[in-house]
Amino acid sequence: MMLLCQLSYLNNRGWSLEGWDFCLFKWFLCLKNIRTFLKVCHDKFGLRNSDLFDPFDLFDVRDFGKVISAVSRLSFHSIAQTKGIRPFPSEETTENDDDVYRSLEELADEHDLGEDIYDCVPCEDEGDDIYEDIIRVEVQQPMKMGMTEDDKRNCCLLEIQETEAKYYKTLEDIEKNYMNPLRLVLTPQDMEAIFINLEDLIKVHFNFLRAIDVSMMSGGSSLAKVFLEFKERLLIYGKYCSHMEYAQNTLNHLLANREDVRQKVEECTLKVQDGKFKLQDLLVVPMQRVLKYHLLLKELLSHSSDRPEKQQLKEALEAMQDLAMYINEVKRDKETLKKISEFQSSIENLQVKLEEFGRPKIDGELKVRSIVNHTKQDRYLFLFDKVVIVCKRKGYNYELKEIIELLFHKMTDDPMNNKDIKKWSYGFYLIHLQGKQGFQFFCKTEEMKRKWMEQFEMAMSNIKPEKANANHHSFQMYTFEKTTNCKACRMFLRGTFYQGYLCPKCGAGAHKECLEIIPPCKIGDAGPGPKMVAVQNYHGNPAPPGKPVLTFQIGDVIELLRGDPDSPWWEGRLLQTKKSGYFPSSSVKPCPVDARPPNSRPPSREIDYAAYPWFAGNMERQQTDNLLKSHVSGTYLIRERPAEAERFAISIKFNEEVKHIKVVEKDNWIHITEAKKFESLLELVEYYQSHSLKESFKQLDTTLKYPYKSRERSTSRTFTRSPVFTPRVIGTAVARYNFAARDMRELSLREGDVVKIYSRIGGDQGWWKGETNGRVGWFPSTYVEEEGVQ
Repeated sequence: MMLLCQLSYLNNRGWSLEGWDFCLFKWFLCLKNIRTFLKVCHDKFGLRNSDLFDPFDLFDVRDFGKVISAVSRLSFHSIAQTKGIRPFPSEETTENDDDVYRSLEELADEHDLGEDIYDCVPCEDEGDDIYEDIIRVEVQQPMKMGMTEDDKRNCCLLEIQETEAKYYKTLEDIEKNYMNPLRLVLTPQDMEAIFINLEDLIKVHFNFLRAIDVSMMSGGSSLAKVFLEFKERLLIYGKYCSHMEYAQNTLNHLLANREDVRQKVEECTLKVQDGKFKLQDLLVVPMQRVLKYHLLLKELLSHSSDRPEKQQLKEALEAMQDLAMYINEVKRDKETLKKISEFQSSIENLQVKLEEFGRPKIDGELKVRSIVNHTKQDRYLFLFDKVVIVCKRKGYNYELKEIIELLFHKMTDDPMNNKDIKKWSYGFYLIHLQGKQGFQFFCKTEEMKRKWMEQFEMAMSNIKPEKANANHHSFQMYTFEKTTNCKACRMFLRGTFYQGYLCPKCGAGAHKECLEIIPPCKIGDAGPGPKMVAVQNYHGNPAPPGKPVLTFQIGDVIELLRGDPDSPWWEGRLLQTKKSGYFPSSSVKPCPVDARPPNSRPPSREIDYAAYPWFAGNMERQQTDNLLKSHVSGTYLIRERPAEAERFAISIKFNEEVKHIKVVEKDNWIHITEAKKFESLLELVEYYQSHSLKESFKQLDTTLKYPYKSRERSTSRTFTRSPVFTPRVIGTAVARYNFAARDMRELSLREGDVVKIYSRIGGDQGWWKGETNGRVGWFPSTYVEEEGVQ
């Protein structure tokens, strides 16, 4: 794919391949790039549609011979010839040659080649070299043998001061020699697009340089304090860096389409260092500079071990590392939101903003079957933190069919998969927590199923983190309008949307990895509030202004936390999930006194359990014994007993015996012991899938492990895929802080973890690639301390 894009790039530099796009929504963006390639071939190279191929011929490797034929025709084009590309003759391609490609589709399915080909590999550019050329200072020289620690420290201090002075002069040059002259030919909108908030940067660095100079007058002992004091003021780099790509694109467009702008820019360039650097080069320097501060301080700290300001230097280093991570996350969120807007425009009938659903996780084609109507349909799924959006393909766009809120669902495996070793037979369930409609998803391969289930698990852990209620808090994923510090670690909550978690009771903000160490909630529960029952569904539209949303369905019970009779918005807690938030006051009414609130959930007798792998239907006890005896311990089923008072029974193989437990239905509750009651059979089964039956039966120390329809699996679903090659370890590091991954590309860290480093490419983005605890992924480089590096 990359080769195809390079070929068509030769004739049309107005389009580009999406660089980091493959990290998120691989299917959507890869298909988009293939279509872009085909459009360029048709519009710019004049190839007929009949000479080209369908996007899925390449994406699914359905007809790779046709792809090769199209590229062959492209290689004969005059433009390709002038670029020195050697053509390869399509005349030699015969029908028999197609045999070579016939197994490619199966191989692609088996190995999921795209996952490695389109991994997150940021492109290296010349930014660092340009920065070094511009900011180089004459006094800087390698530290020599025999220098004392004080000498080395003084070199570090001098480098910080001298490079900051050179950087400030560069900012002044841009303002004087570019910004002021270009105002004569550019609109205010174009000026802002190209130079962003450069004027604000100049003001901040005027004061920053003065503070550094003052500190150096007294030996530099207070330099750490200067960095700490300016940390908040340097946050404006988030805006500058996140708009840099658009600034460069705007400038390039103007240079290509307006002769007056091109001439004026060339005239300005000659006034800056004799025309050595272009404006495009200079605009990158601020981003390079702000990401260098923590490296400069790290070097200074390594030569200040005996200095009294050592502790403050450590704090300054952490502050600049935190700033670098914040800027990189703002930039990354800007790119993510840009992609989300593309998804938004491609889905028809979508009335809500996709960014309200969190960050994207994965997309692709699956087959979906509703547990209610049992119809298996081809669907295209977009998975976000909060929802999975189910669509039907409609040409190059998608038609919205369903939005499934993950908060109200639980994912379970379907171990009956691949029983016939056919494609699209690898399934898993998304089951409603309250016994309402559920869904079954079918994947093409077991590897695809594993990835989808992992992404679902990650999304659900983001909206329902394990430690959300630690220390009496009620944390919810939240978008902070202003830059906020974590209540536990004091570092920034990074990015521009859903940066972390908010406790609506006390207002504390926290990183996901810090939820368990946050100080106790200052506002404890003052006793239960009045109970309300939902009289209409509320899914967040309209949204409460500036407040977290509490979504619910008809019949759900909400504990009222705050509610002015004259206010259109009340705050409450959903008893089913313990989630808190705001909702329209008109959507609820008081629960009847001394009466169980109305229940919108269908009674057990009305639910069709046939789709569940543990349901056996009508089955006698002896028949059950014979069936389960051949299975491993922990295998279970739920059977109907229509002739008995208790309609359901759990039968489970435990050690060498088959045990039978009656399921009691009474007063709209369902249970196997009075001590633990449930509202549906689904809830009961799901509970005992993760809790031992010994809570009710002391001699039965087992969970409901294996639905009887499942085959005994020799390997866990979470197996580690054998890589195509073994990565080379280029270093090791120790985690200094906890880090909770937000998606499956990232690597979670616990303080003290030893990490094998595989790649530092992307360090300018704040991320390295490595492995710990058997998992490989990207992690923040500032969260680790590399071993063997002083």
